[in-house]
Amino acid sequence: MKLDSDGLEALFAPIVKGLGFDLWGVQLKNSENHAHVKIFIDHDDGITVDNCSDVSHQISGILDVEDPISVAYTLEVSSPGLDRPLMKRAHFEKYLGKEIKVRLGWTVQERRNFLGILTKLDEENVTMTVDGELVEFPLNAVKRANLIYSELK
Repeated sequence: MKLDSDGLEALFAPIVKGLGFDLWGVQLKNSENHAHVKIFIDHDDGITVDNCSDVSHQISGILDVEDPISVAYTLEVSSPGLDRPLMKRAHFEKYLGKEIKVRLGWTVQERRNFLGILTKLDEENVTMTVDGELVEFPLNAVKRANLIYSELK
């Protein structure tokens, strides 16, 4: 199996689903001799520490059996939280009209960081309203994006 977040997500999804949770996403950071695997789980009723522990226990078992990571690793399971990371196209679709913070992998309009309303999403591009102006950039330019939580919105 190719060691990337998509491959690990495919491996973990049935386990997480079987435990009654949604797999929000997987982040993988690896170096030459260590990997950090962070799994985000979600549920309509919220996520507890016990939920994370249960998923961690099951995922650890599958990692021991399948052995997809050839270096020492740290496994972390958590809720995506209120300021949840937007990791997939579906996440952006779900939060159209909401305030988000985005960091791009390259500059657009002489900037890499944007805070504004997610206004539009098409096949390739994201459009945000930032300080009253529309900013458009390719979805694949997004290095990191998070929902901005506010109880008032």
